Amino acid sequence: MSQDKEIKFLEDKARHIRRLIIRMLVKAGSGHPGGSLSCADIITALYFKALRHKPNEPAWPGRDRFHLSKGHCCPALYAALSEAGYFSEEHLWTLRRLGSILQGHPDRRTPGVEVASGSLGQGLSVALGMSLAGRMDNKDYRVYCLMGDGETQEGNVWEAAMACSHYKCDNLCAVIDCNGLQIDGCIGEIMSLEPIGDKWRSFCWNVLEINGHSMPEILKAFEAAKAVKGRPSIVIARTTKGKGVSFMENVLEFHGRAPTKEEAEKALKELE
Repeated sequence: MSQDKEIKFLEDKARHIRRLIIRMLVKAGSGHPGGSLSCADIITALYFKALRHKPNEPAWPGRDRFHLSKGHCCPALYAALSEAGYFSEEHLWTLRRLGSILQGHPDRRTPGVEVASGSLGQGLSVALGMSLAGRMDNKDYRVYCLMGDGETQEGNVWEAAMACSHYKCDNLCAVIDCNGLQIDGCIGEIMSLEPIGDKWRSFCWNVLEINGHSMPEILKAFEAAKAVKGRPSIVIARTTKGKGVSFMENVLEFHGRAPTKEEAEKALKELE
């Protein structure tokens, strides 16, 4: 497949994943559309290009590991796992139901989920453990961890950041979905992260700053991270909360409110 065709395939896949997110959330009547939509391109690039994995063998020892630290945005992950072949699409319509394999935050009953998540700020520590385990077991897998920008206000993240660089975890690539909003409002007003790139550089990380909705930039960043030796990498992805649905973009209300049936119909038309 040519590079142009590959990019087109991934962009189309990301748009389809956004449609699945909307359909899942309106069916469930609850959930988090804003952050799920903002990270759809990143998760698409991972599951359909960057990650080494076998959907028909989720526990394959040689697989790359992915941990969704911002677990409330699991609709994006579930949609990607379904599209990749981990489970049938029919499971998507059971989101948040009692007994479903797809709960409101990921856990290990879901094929393809490595570790439960949802309590924010812990994901990078989990990824660090995976990274060190791979080294101890002489495995060459890579570890990816997707965090929200709001959760990086938590101290646990920076303890893990210090440890990752101390142990030279070059098989680890973290990603921050920088959409600028958290549940209580604008991140810059609640507790500014800027200059975010310089902060991570001061912790001795390899820093890559990109447009988190540009598929070529996302792929280039993941490839660049693989080439770095002796230190971990972090991709600071500038994104838009609610990306792809005009009336959800940068609207705080849709951080944690599912669309109504009428809103879902409008959103799906925009995503055609």
